Amino acid sequence: QVQLVESGGGLVQPGGSLRLSCSAPEYTFNHYGMGWFRQAPGKEREPVTCISSSDGVTYLSDSVKGRFTISMDNAENTVYLQMNSVQPEDTAVYYCAAIFVPSRCQASLVGSWGQGTQVTVAS
Repeated sequence: QVQLVESGGGLVQPGGSLRLSCSAPEYTFNHYGMGWFRQAPGKEREPVTCISSSDGVTYLSDSVKGRFTISMDNAENTVYLQMNSVQPEDTAVYYCAAIFVPSRCQASLVGSWGQGTQVTVAS
């Protein structure tokens, strides 16, 4: 298991912004796909967006298009999730993931998960 370290969750008002960060070992960062998944209470874990150094952004959920952006900082081996115009339905635990197949964004292909960070959108 590769250690992925997340940060950046918290409480944010509707319409606000938040940025999540996930650092990974260099080898993982360069050879795996990286992604963000989320799990709301009572729901299954779902992919939000994924990226790889070889393919760029490989997936972006329709529910976050135009609001969330994933990016990679190769110098810092860190992947970010910029969340803008957040809504109450974005409330969930967000998980960083290292994905065996860089071009795919599926929970079944995840090799390692971060510890999860809670994002709560409420006024």
